[in-house]
Amino acid sequence: MTRLAGKVALVTGAGAGMGSSFVARLAAEGADIIAVDIDANRLTAAADRVHAHQRSIVTACADVQDHAALADAVAAGVDRLGGLDIVVANAGVCEHPGDSWTIDEQVWDRSIGVNLTGAWHTVKASAAALRQRGGGSVILVSSTAGIKSVAGASQYSAAKHGIVGLARTLANELGPQSIRVNTVVPGAVNTEMTNNPTTFARLRPDLDNPTEDDVTPILTRRNLLPLPWAEPEDVANAVLFLASDESRCITGQQLVVDAGQTQKVA
Repeated sequence: MTRLAGKVALVTGAGAGMGSSFVARLAAEGADIIAVDIDANRLTAAADRVHAHQRSIVTACADVQDHAALADAVAAGVDRLGGLDIVVANAGVCEHPGDSWTIDEQVWDRSIGVNLTGAWHTVKASAAALRQRGGGSVILVSSTAGIKSVAGASQYSAAKHGIVGLARTLANELGPQSIRVNTVVPGAVNTEMTNNPTTFARLRPDLDNPTEDDVTPILTRRNLLPLPWAEPEDVANAVLFLASDESRCITGQQLVVDAGQTQKVA
């Protein structure tokens, strides 16, 4: 499989969850990888996934809130791998702290800092390399919380709505240089960020220790398709499409991967 042969892809939040699937899927299609994550141990696992596809990888342990560290990581990867064609701004955090007026300032700042400012930093650090390549594809990872309201997590919803606006603006700014910018919009995905006891307790407050089995019917009823979650690979396939030349005429768009949740009529 060579849909990305000769390409170099930057992925932030590359060590776990959806990011690890993005790394594996892009490498499977021939891309070399610049992987950024805040957890060094997870980066080791990401490197193993890339090497399994006989591709090269440069890893960097960095916080996307630190633009200087991120810029250094991108520069090192570009120097080692020869350029940059694809950017996937995926690093994110998600909490459900409660009503907007009760949210702690640190929780708010962390969500905006990682989810929104981190995506901006990622593009800021990589735009020059994309321009030098003569074009490319930027994919910002939002959420269904970025296209509809979510009670109890306004800091997350605000950041993810911001991602959609940022992508639309970047598409206008970078389009004349043959750089496409799109947003992937996942719904519930079967990762540690979502599939965890905190989520179970929020969905089933009537139970003392709810399990995944207890919340599966609730999650399934939310969707048009009879599925409780998307798998990380489902989102990775959407990222691959937007990264490849198959989407060469698509920019400024939101590709929703949510089993139909946002289209369901109550």
